[in-house]
Amino acid sequence: MILIGIDPHKSSHTAVAVDPGGHQVAQRRFVVNAGTVGQLMRWCQQWPERRFAIEGARGLGRTLAQQLAAAGENVVDVPSTLSARARLLGTGGAARTDAADATHVAQVVLFRHDRRPVEPEDQTTILRLLTERHDDLVHDRTRVLNRLHAVPRDLLPGGAPTGLSADKAAALMKGIRPVTATDACRRDIARDPLADLRRLNRQVKDKEAEMRDALAATCTTLTTLPGLGTVLAAKVMGHVGDISHFPTEHHFASYTGSAPLDASSGNNVRHRLNTGGNRALNSVLHTIAVCQIRDGGRGQDYYLRKIAEGKTPAEARRALKRRLSNVVYRLMKRDQRNHLSGAARHTEALSSHSRSGLSPCGRPWTDQRKAFGCVHGGGV
Repeated sequence: MILIGIDPHKSSHTAVAVDPGGHQVAQRRFVVNAGTVGQLMRWCQQWPERRFAIEGARGLGRTLAQQLAAAGENVVDVPSTLSARARLLGTGGAARTDAADATHVAQVVLFRHDRRPVEPEDQTTILRLLTERHDDLVHDRTRVLNRLHAVPRDLLPGGAPTGLSADKAAALMKGIRPVTATDACRRDIARDPLADLRRLNRQVKDKEAEMRDALAATCTTLTTLPGLGTVLAAKVMGHVGDISHFPTEHHFASYTGSAPLDASSGNNVRHRLNTGGNRALNSVLHTIAVCQIRDGGRGQDYYLRKIAEGKTPAEARRALKRRLSNVVYRLMKRDQRNHLSGAARHTEALSSHSRSGLSPCGRPWTDQRKAFGCVHGGGV
């Protein structure tokens, strides 16, 4: 098995072939253009048994990794942190070259067999793209709202009230009677962010509708958890992807940053706050915990029980986040099992009907094809 490590850049990709002993066999630099993948595949044909290791398959190497995975190649993702550690352990000084970096990427996969394979993008990728765009629009809307608070400050006594919206801002500006030309200019300037706010409100609603449709296509039950709405459920599925990558709920909690880190030493057993992990998922768990504590129910009961045990509010909230991480993991595992069992039943039904000469509707295949005009070259 030849490992082909690739160090991707914006304008070029450097590939290095490494044998099972970790020694370099060949190297080549490819200019990034429409024919890069074809050139790479022709170069790799000399090694029928091959495996690709790409640094940052979710970053600069995303396009190349997805093209190789779609072609049926064995591709794994190597985070830049692991390749940096391999570079520190390597010999040859601190000089960095693209070929050396690609070699270290391949060596990581050679000695680390737990690297996650790159899979073709699916519905979860769409959800992640929609949630990232939704977050950008919400941030832009917050910036425009702050601007709307700043501009009327010099036109209205006390400025605009809190909880400002587009309709409230429009009503306030209608009541402004400028005295000087400068005040008239301030009022006219305030109309631009108001138009931007209305536009951003429409875009946010459109993105939420798209997320709702994309989430419905996954048949997930995450939204049944109190405090977990459409936007948060789409963010969870977009960042997690395939839940089978996490063997246990403890691995999932470590990935979300909700599990404390063991900092024991000798007889001193203690834990510290985990500030790593996926911070987007950690933020989702925090929002769910805050909503459940506020709205009541089993989450609030668990929180109050921890408070009664002597925990501080922050510690009790972190304990609830850890429990919610387990619940989210179990829901996603259950959805995956239901999806797999449903697909298996559908395949078995098609197979049994094919053996009996009947369509899934219970009619002969010939009659079924006639009903849709598919016999003798006909079609719909």
